[in-house]
Amino acid sequence: MNVIETKAAPAAIGPYSQGRVAGGLVFTSGQLPMDPVSGELRNGDIATAARQVLKNVQAVLQAGGADLNTVVKTTVFLKNMADFQAFNAVYAEFFQAPFPARSCVQVAALPKDALVEIEAVAVRK
Repeated sequence: MNVIETKAAPAAIGPYSQGRVAGGLVFTSGQLPMDPVSGELRNGDIATAARQVLKNVQAVLQAGGADLNTVVKTTVFLKNMADFQAFNAVYAEFFQAPFPARSCVQVAALPKDALVEIEAVAVRK
């Protein structure tokens, strides 16, 4: 198993890796809407937050030898399920049919009071 480390995504804020490669699969840790350069949280609205999170997921995947086209499963954690439709509109900017399998749940809270967190599993190219 290999550890994924990239400056194109925010550094881990706890005792975990940005991602891991195991066999032919890439597993990302949950990504928050943090700008990887400034460390600033992009949390003004769900669309802004979702775009930043998906860019971070994309960066970790690329560092692990995968990309958004090879994602087989995502797990989405929303702070507010009322953001579901607006989130889906942004998600559809990054993923096209056939879409990955996905779970989407509302949670009581996320680190740094983020609006959304996403983790992904992808096949290496």
